[in-house]
Amino acid sequence: MRVVIMGGTAGIGLATARLLTEDGAEVIVTGRDPERLAAAKGGVTAADQVDGTSQEEVAAFFERVGEFGHLVLAFSPGAVGMGPLPGVTPDALRAAFEGKLFAYLYAVQRARVTGSITMVSAGSARAGLPGTATLAAVNGAIERIVSPLAAELAPVRVNAVSPGVVDTAWWSFLPEEERRAQFGAVAETIPAGRVGRPEDVAAAVRYVIGAPYVTGSILPVDGGFTVA
Repeated sequence: MRVVIMGGTAGIGLATARLLTEDGAEVIVTGRDPERLAAAKGGVTAADQVDGTSQEEVAAFFERVGEFGHLVLAFSPGAVGMGPLPGVTPDALRAAFEGKLFAYLYAVQRARVTGSITMVSAGSARAGLPGTATLAAVNGAIERIVSPLAAELAPVRVNAVSPGVVDTAWWSFLPEEERRAQFGAVAETIPAGRVGRPEDVAAAVRYVIGAPYVTGSILPVDGGFTVA
């Protein structure tokens, strides 16, 4: 099994790369940070520096890779655009969409994938939290394109996994003490009783990759966050 994970050098993407490599898959990861790429390289088949927001770099990467089985899209520009909408600048709005939704679309356009595409969205798409309108717009758009792409690209399967609060570097915009307090507050309100780990989401990605009759689906991986 040959898998490409774009955004695979940190957080959920890296955890997925490690899990699938342990399963015996040939895993190629992409990222922008040279240090993260170097750190990831030893544990995967290949690590390639690609700016997912560049149509030219994405096209050139997939030309080099050729045909492969499964694509995982795990880009994240971080907490760009977070906060009350009146205070979000136009530049931040554009960066939020370009860094995730548009990058996903560029990849889907160019990838010569034969088996499945799995996109990582986020629970903000279906939650009602103040200060997350931009995140909800980006991730909501990602979840909305799953169904039409599943129909359009068949027999290639298209799915999304939708994490809730997961302990990754995405939260690094908060000081450590504040972040731990936030995680503790979330853990008290959700059925799972804890925040997620990257490995939790990686297991869900592995499931949808290996589930031949699952397509057009959005799988929440949030410990019950969106139903609590």
